[in-house]
Amino acid sequence: MQYEAKTVREYIDLLPEDRRPVIDRLRQIISANLPDGFEEQIAYGMISFSVPLSRYPAGYHAKKGEPLPFISLASQKNHVALYHMALYSEISSGVSPEGSTDGSSQGSTQGSPQGSILNWFSEEYQKRLLAKPDIGKSCIRFKNISSIPYDLIGELCRMITVDEYISIYKKALEGSR
Repeated sequence: MQYEAKTVREYIDLLPEDRRPVIDRLRQIISANLPDGFEEQIAYGMISFSVPLSRYPAGYHAKKGEPLPFISLASQKNHVALYHMALYSEISSGVSPEGSTDGSSQGSTQGSPQGSILNWFSEEYQKRLLAKPDIGKSCIRFKNISSIPYDLIGELCRMITVDEYISIYKKALEGSR
């Protein structure tokens, strides 16, 4: 579902009562754990954390003049969705997901997992929830809002810095031409 909100607070206030605390908690965890440089906004009818134009003036190729989206959060009809635009990227020197979910640690490049972020996330999700995650194209769906792995979401958010994401994005654009 898309909500006609201009601010993050407006978006949360428009949600059904049972979704408000879930979306607000996810938003706080994402915000606390993303490396510095991403900015929160409403984009595409969702709460989004993007690379601002001041940091990457080229912006999003599909919508000129728009910041580069990284992670978005939405309340859909039957689930809560987390869109991670680098979910299919490889991890080679990214930020380690270890650290606290309150943002007190931004991780380090030592001890980083190897392989794709998607594989890492799927494996960790299955270890912790004993179930396969519901994943679509750059989208993680949470149908049971009482079993969202908030700590795992925090770890996921710490994996890529703004500069790493810009590099990943540029390489993907070059590969599609």
